[in-house]
Amino acid sequence: MKSEFKTKLIQHMLNKKNGEKGFTLIELLVVIIIIGILAAIALPSFLNQSNKAKQSEAKTYVGTLNKGQQAYYTEKNRFGSDVAILGVGVKTITENYNYLSQGTTAATVTGNFATSTGTARAVALRGYAGRVQLHTVVSTSDVTSLAVLCEANQAGTGALTDPGIGDAAVGPTCAGNQSAVGN
Repeated sequence: MKSEFKTKLIQHMLNKKNGEKGFTLIELLVVIIIIGILAAIALPSFLNQSNKAKQSEAKTYVGTLNKGQQAYYTEKNRFGSDVAILGVGVKTITENYNYLSQGTTAATVTGNFATSTGTARAVALRGYAGRVQLHTVVSTSDVTSLAVLCEANQAGTGALTDPGIGDAAVGPTCAGNQSAVGN
């Protein structure tokens, strides 16, 4: 009986050892390499999303400055000379951008305009420029204000070109190194 007990004990231990399988070192290395490749693919996309979030600040602020200039003109019959008198609550300097808004008053309809800029403080961010100008509606001869918001086509800290007057039927347009964006 003793030898029968030994045989059963050995069989039980062999069966138990076969049931306790784990991962080999190679399998673990393959999984780690796959995770590393996925992280290398996802990281640039994540960093780009961070820049887009920072740029949305500038889009919002320059759009707000455009709307503030339109409101200021409605009340005062002239465009505002700086960000502070518009009363829109936009800081002139943030961590990511410097903001400026200036108006011009002239004797002609198209000579009355205001420009607003969001100049990037980091080379990875795009700059933004806005323009509000008076415009004569051809069909009714009424004068209204039109606005455009432009984004630089390339990132960088350089100042943006002032959006142009455009033709009489369209109103203000973006310069050649810029694209119009919604605000």
